[in-house]
Amino acid sequence: MNVSFYTLGCKLNYAETSQLQHLFEQAGHTVVPFGNPTDAVIINTCTVTENADKECRQIVRRTLRQSPQAFVGVTGCYAQLQPEEIASIEGVDAVFGAKEKFQIPALIGDFHKFDTPHCFISELDGDLDFVESQSVETDSRTRAFLKLQDGCDYKCSFCTIPLARGKSRSMAFDLIPQRIKRLEAEGFHEVVISGINLGDYAAQTGENFTDVVRCIAAMKPNLRVRISSIEPNLLTPEIINIVASSDAFCKSFHIPLQSGSPEILRMMRRRYKAEYYHDLIHRIKSAIPDCGIGVDVIVGFPGETDTHFEETFQFLHGLPVSYLHVFSYSERENTPAAEYSAAGQSVPMHIRAERSKRLRTLSAKKKFEFYRSQCGLEKTIIPETRNEATGQWVGWTENYVRTEFVGQQTTVQKPVLVRLLETDGETVQSELLGNITPFAPQQQPSYIPIIM
Repeated sequence: MNVSFYTLGCKLNYAETSQLQHLFEQAGHTVVPFGNPTDAVIINTCTVTENADKECRQIVRRTLRQSPQAFVGVTGCYAQLQPEEIASIEGVDAVFGAKEKFQIPALIGDFHKFDTPHCFISELDGDLDFVESQSVETDSRTRAFLKLQDGCDYKCSFCTIPLARGKSRSMAFDLIPQRIKRLEAEGFHEVVISGINLGDYAAQTGENFTDVVRCIAAMKPNLRVRISSIEPNLLTPEIINIVASSDAFCKSFHIPLQSGSPEILRMMRRRYKAEYYHDLIHRIKSAIPDCGIGVDVIVGFPGETDTHFEETFQFLHGLPVSYLHVFSYSERENTPAAEYSAAGQSVPMHIRAERSKRLRTLSAKKKFEFYRSQCGLEKTIIPETRNEATGQWVGWTENYVRTEFVGQQTTVQKPVLVRLLETDGETVQSELLGNITPFAPQQQPSYIPIIM
């Protein structure tokens, strides 16, 4: 049987889709690209997406236009939270919850279309098993995402992730160096370690995320390791110091803030104060001056006044961060924040849009300033894709600067040294200096000059 997949949402969803593909292949099926004629399609959904229902319906329609008799299964966070809503979509045959996600090949035998949709949904109570998964971001196979943690025990008032994914659980600690070495042997040059609440990693043998970072640094792998999004209260001084001193770790962090207003942070039930976040950012920049720092922020949270928003704007304006991921608040059922909206505290949509626009403008300025500050420096990048029309290769530096340089088509997609030259705010033009040998970054990287 031919089967295709479509993924919505976070990088972790993509990693889990890759694991699903592997399971189907083990069962004897053939994975084909989405959009090709297929016998079945599995849609992996996201609850964070503002228009989850609309997007899911669109994907189902696209599938059935191409393959009218295809079996359509839907899984992921949205499926766990709203199975009846998904089952009502015309053409959907089955809905699979978080516990059933990796059992789909076993649950469905011949993958013929059903007369009525079937829901395979279990309550996420009690202990859940951790399921390993990893994915590759691009066809270049330069970067891999490795899931170390799943689920969340936090109770942020706006978030449904704990309901959709269950309690926090983690990969066995002794498997981590094995998986890193395997990815290194497979030829990857960067591994992004990820999780729903990565900093809350807790092995059954007692190790925490600081132990993970310390272990990877001690391995000195012949690839670079990037830490995905991590909660500010879990980014400890020791982790910062290890990243600062280790050649293995990329000098970048993505740290959710959500609001710079003390009152809104309290209503969001976040586990830190604005003052703590401020000090954390400055502690990082003191230890790693060139560190790239991304920030998540939500605008239009119920009860957010103009004064609250201005607190957030000014707070971010004064921080030495590199870019912002801005989200307009979207109501989620079964959350305290939705009750705030129902109680008359909802922020009008046009105001949410205006605030979002202001912060995105600020983000563009922040990124331009950060990119400009890197011009003149030498950095390591991994060429990923090439524009055949311009001859430009594109890649990312260790501190998460998008960089382009002119290189031959035969340029090997392995780490190279470049000098950053000038920026337009979206990317930095650079000069290719040579191949890094060996890859593991050094204080003074040795490289083989490339003669063009």
